[in-house]
Amino acid sequence: MTSYDYDLFVIGGGSGGTRAARIAAGHGAKVAVAEEYRFGGTCVIRGCVPKKLLVYASRFRDEFEDAEGYGWTLKTPHFDWETLIANKDVEIKRLEGIYRRNVESAGGKIFDTRATLADAHTVVLADGGRKVTAKTILIATGGHPTKPDIPGVEHAITSNEAFHLEEMPASILIVGGGYTAVEFAGIFDGLGSETTLVYRGEKVLRGFDEDLRDGLMAEMFKREIDVRVNTNVAAIEKNWGDYTVTLTDGSTLDVECVMFATGRTPNTSGLGLETAGAKVGDRGEVLVDANSRTSAGNIYAVGDVTDRVNLTPVAIREGHAFADSVFGEKPWAMDHDLVPTAVFSTPEIGTVGLPEHEAVRKYPNLDAYLARFRPMKHTLSGRDEFVVMKLLVDGDSDKVVGCHMMGVDAAEIVQMAAIALKMGATKADFDATVALHPTIAEEFVTMRTKRAAPAKADAKAAPKKKA
Repeated sequence: MTSYDYDLFVIGGGSGGTRAARIAAGHGAKVAVAEEYRFGGTCVIRGCVPKKLLVYASRFRDEFEDAEGYGWTLKTPHFDWETLIANKDVEIKRLEGIYRRNVESAGGKIFDTRATLADAHTVVLADGGRKVTAKTILIATGGHPTKPDIPGVEHAITSNEAFHLEEMPASILIVGGGYTAVEFAGIFDGLGSETTLVYRGEKVLRGFDEDLRDGLMAEMFKREIDVRVNTNVAAIEKNWGDYTVTLTDGSTLDVECVMFATGRTPNTSGLGLETAGAKVGDRGEVLVDANSRTSAGNIYAVGDVTDRVNLTPVAIREGHAFADSVFGEKPWAMDHDLVPTAVFSTPEIGTVGLPEHEAVRKYPNLDAYLARFRPMKHTLSGRDEFVVMKLLVDGDSDKVVGCHMMGVDAAEIVQMAAIALKMGATKADFDATVALHPTIAEEFVTMRTKRAAPAKADAKAAPKKKA
């Protein structure tokens, strides 16, 4: 018999926290979950799920244009932002309900309120100050987008607000060069906004393979997204109907909306972690070991709040591993190696394993195979869009150590390639696999020639303004 109110108390009702709660309850633990906003976390409510729905919407313009080359004659399409957002909201509400029901059906108790730590075993609920105790506590509070401290920044939005704009802006400036920035640049451009992206670095998607970075920037230029690199926002000034943005290079531009996508911070402020004995890092991230355990022995943390690999499937597996290990007598740890990831830009990117600049340091005898081609679909559509596919192979062992792709369905294709890399597949294994023809994916099993020097996008080239 336990002297605590609960065996496990989870703070945060996102993907990692709810998975941990469900699995722990399935192992017989008495579980409670506190969530101060909505169940589903960043991914479901204001992240990857609603963003992917907007990505789908933005790509229909290409489909309408491409249809003409295949003999279709269409009336002039009309897009309605309010309809998209309303339908998106209905789907998000449905998914939130599923998350809640999954916890309750597993036997978990839900508290719709903020929870903080009074000590290592005591949680304080914000609605009335009630205190409950738990033998084990899991922190799964995720993170939030941040904005820089510059004049006029209060006029700018983040991705959180982008999902709830009452009207689609005729023009938008997106600040940043990571996942969120390039994805929203593709979304707003595809839906018809005049889109500018400003990034302080030389190329977008820092840390990704250089061929993917160059390839995506080249495609963004073709789409006439105004990509401005090696500069940043210095100030924002509100006008009658728009904003004047001054950049650090001295240039200015007028836009209807400014959106920052420049980073995220773990949600640990005011949580009471230090009081409970759980250490945090310089950015507020909860410091944990390989088993997601904090310096307070009975407190654990999973997901973005730990700032390890900030991806929803990673948070889910971390939560599952925690619950199995602590409550199910089936100890295992999340393996953060060879985690596939996707950027739902247009065209999209899928990648698993090392980028070339990292692979060559670990594997000096590295073989790189690169293919760049126009997909079969565009032989009739006439669209000037290319696919980039790349394999990196350790020349000593023949093991494939990196698989990268930019192009239609890149994420779907690389998901399957990730299985092969996780199993330790060699280039010979890829070569021995019969191609599925005619597909884009077959290129991964037909690559025979090591690549020449990759073509580089001109990061300083300025695209033409939209008419």
